[in-house]
Amino acid sequence: MEIKEFIVVEGKDDTTAIKRAVHADTIETNGSAISEEVLRRIQHAQEKRGVIVFTDPDYPGRRIRAIIEQRVPDVKHAFLPKKKTIAKNGKSLGIEHAKDGDIRYALSNVYTPRVATEDVQIITLDDLIVAQLLSHPNAKARRERLGELLNIGSTNGKQLHKRLQMFQITLEQFGEAIAQINQEEQNA
Repeated sequence: MEIKEFIVVEGKDDTTAIKRAVHADTIETNGSAISEEVLRRIQHAQEKRGVIVFTDPDYPGRRIRAIIEQRVPDVKHAFLPKKKTIAKNGKSLGIEHAKDGDIRYALSNVYTPRVATEDVQIITLDDLIVAQLLSHPNAKARRERLGELLNIGSTNGKQLHKRLQMFQITLEQFGEAIAQINQEEQNA
């Protein structure tokens, strides 16, 4: 599998994992203290070939993603759920621990944020409450599963609302994912 865009990762071990799974060029942020020089490289890469942000599913990874998104708003995003990035010893997590097949799957299901258009129905905060994704004892687990099903990553409630809009998840896609979560919970 060959990826045209540059893939932004956090470090050298992530680059090694990416290159093991696909043919691609990477840009390393070297952690969450992302420098001005790295941001300029990402901006330049976006102009030349495009960029996919593929950071760890943890706070520093989300922070890096947000910084890049603010500076280069039209980058693409790839996500892996936490459970697919946990080290074999269970003590750390990161893209570097993911299986090659999971990396290829994430990179073949990238999202590009778009400005909302009139033909897309917005998923409201009330929809999230009714779907038990906010203000519910199981809300966190349900949000994590929704993030897996829609390939939009793990989020808190506010981030979920933003990502659903940013990636223009339709009410139909949302409804199908919620139905699957409900079914899984009933069968558990």
